[in-house]
Amino acid sequence: MTNEFLTVAAMNAGLVLAMMTALWALSVVVKDSSIADIFWGLGFVFIVFFTATVSDGSEERRNLIMLLTSIWGVRLAAYIGWRNWGAEDARYARLRQHIESQGKSFAVHTLVHIYWLQGAFMWLVSLVLTFSMTMTTPPTLGALAYVGTTLWGIGMIFETIGDWQLANFLGNSDNAGKVMDKGLWRYTRHPNYFGEACVWLGFFLIALENIWGAVTVVSLATICYALLGPSGKELVERRMSKKRPGFDAYKKRTSAFFPLPPRP
Repeated sequence: MTNEFLTVAAMNAGLVLAMMTALWALSVVVKDSSIADIFWGLGFVFIVFFTATVSDGSEERRNLIMLLTSIWGVRLAAYIGWRNWGAEDARYARLRQHIESQGKSFAVHTLVHIYWLQGAFMWLVSLVLTFSMTMTTPPTLGALAYVGTTLWGIGMIFETIGDWQLANFLGNSDNAGKVMDKGLWRYTRHPNYFGEACVWLGFFLIALENIWGAVTVVSLATICYALLGPSGKELVERRMSKKRPGFDAYKKRTSAFFPLPPRP
């Protein structure tokens, strides 16, 4: 591990704090806190491009990380932006009503519990990118970088196709109240989450080309907690059980995370 990594990571912490605070201010003006979700992917794009301007790591690895992060981040932001276009996400609207009904400030609540909290997660997850971009050894890409890039590609396929299939399903009024169990959703209840985990495991493998990259397992652990923990997969499935009558049967026959043939 180098002093440069620690220095750039500290600089990125300041960058993230500034970005999320500015985004919060914008959300107050437009009265839409769901822009936090749109910015999630773009935040990493800003981080890697800033890191590229202040670091002297291997040029091949810096360029690879910037390319992969940009593709992932822009696609995710575009998808969420399209999905939420024109109205605040219902989850935030319900939260706004709940907080204000208690006589509390929704603006203050979102600053601390949405924007700064999401910023903390963003910074932790981004450490694997920062590490890879600041390391000078090995100077060129090796086998782990190619394996990691391949895994990243698999993750992108699952994310992109899974989101597209779900959007088409939800866009058909005939599917109101039904459970999506076709395409990738036939083999895993969360193809988009599985894809996201693959993307970040791929980044982790790229970082592991330098032995000190093992410390960035914190990034992988953070994203996996976000996907599989109480505020991720568990929360989604609790809501689906209440809203979709056929979800419990779907849950019994379909793998929770890793794609597997459906059970009879």
